[in-house]
Amino acid sequence: MKKIMLVFGTRPEAIKICPLVNELKTRRSIKTIVCVTGQHRQMLDQVLTTFNIVPDFDLKIMKDKQTLFDITTGILEKIKAVLEKVEPEVVLVHGDTSTAFVTALACFYLKIPVGHVEAGLRTHNIFSPYPEEFNRQAVGIISQYNFAPTPLAAEHLLKEGKNSKNVYITGNTVIDAMRYTVKENYRHPELDWVGDDKLIFITAHRRENLGEPMHHMFRAIRRVLDEHPECKAVYPIHMNPIVREAAELEFGDCQQIHIIESIEVIDCHNFEARAFLCLTDSGGIQEECPSYGVPVLVMRDTTERPEGVDAGTLRLVGTDEEVIYSTFTELLENEKAYAAMSNACNPYGDGHACKRIADILEFGSYEPWIKQ
Repeated sequence: MKKIMLVFGTRPEAIKICPLVNELKTRRSIKTIVCVTGQHRQMLDQVLTTFNIVPDFDLKIMKDKQTLFDITTGILEKIKAVLEKVEPEVVLVHGDTSTAFVTALACFYLKIPVGHVEAGLRTHNIFSPYPEEFNRQAVGIISQYNFAPTPLAAEHLLKEGKNSKNVYITGNTVIDAMRYTVKENYRHPELDWVGDDKLIFITAHRRENLGEPMHHMFRAIRRVLDEHPECKAVYPIHMNPIVREAAELEFGDCQQIHIIESIEVIDCHNFEARAFLCLTDSGGIQEECPSYGVPVLVMRDTTERPEGVDAGTLRLVGTDEEVIYSTFTELLENEKAYAAMSNACNPYGDGHACKRIADILEFGSYEPWIKQ
């Protein structure tokens, strides 16, 4: 029986890799082992509960005011013993987190093959996003299995010298996750508050946006909300105190926005499915919202998901107050512009990425999502 270990530690990773855990557990020839680092704690546990997954190992590295140094050394010191005990044939990591990078590094030291889920995303700017762009490039150097979500991601890997036999176009596992989380009969008090108004869903937390960029983002959103009483915004806020201070300063007395605590993955996906528009600086939402026909304004200067920009489902607006304000306003007031984004097709997958990845690991073959 082939031992496959999956290692993850943050909420975004968990959302995308838990469906893969459950798919692998259906395969008789595979023994599935789950190790979490606890890079995020409460938010990670919420997703594990949603997908009914109990980790076999928990490194529990999270501590107050943790830095990238803390995360890196914490994982590296603890994961060695787990890898040596389990002796997996393959270790799967996801995306661009410090958990993915450090785990891949540990596997390299122990000469354990690494499989990279969501491989090949690139901005080609090592500091944007930070430290994620470095993390995914570093994992790409080490990985032997490269599960690219799109043809463009695969193209990046091939240009970097990856053997084409080790690059697989699978679609993105987040689309698989949404097949299980979005419910027609879903209810939430915040959605009751929105009622028949237009729901604006907001997420914002990136390190490179902390400080003045975030204030510019929030001011632009506030101006639009003040001018459009038909809109109500919901913002599940990040735990970072800098983010909270900026939100309180810019949104504190605004009656059209509810700032709420972090929500579980089921809530997040169902909010997205019912939104009129999403403003975000995160990655996963860029892939998720197009499945519901929800336009996304990406409050970043770069994106490692340009397929959505090319398809018309995303628009990069950066952190400039006037650009965000004018683009947000346009989509509220110009039906043609809104329809062009909401009717564009999702380029990120069809909901069967996990099956493809499991087929590759079990049988060595698969049916690509998009023919190369």
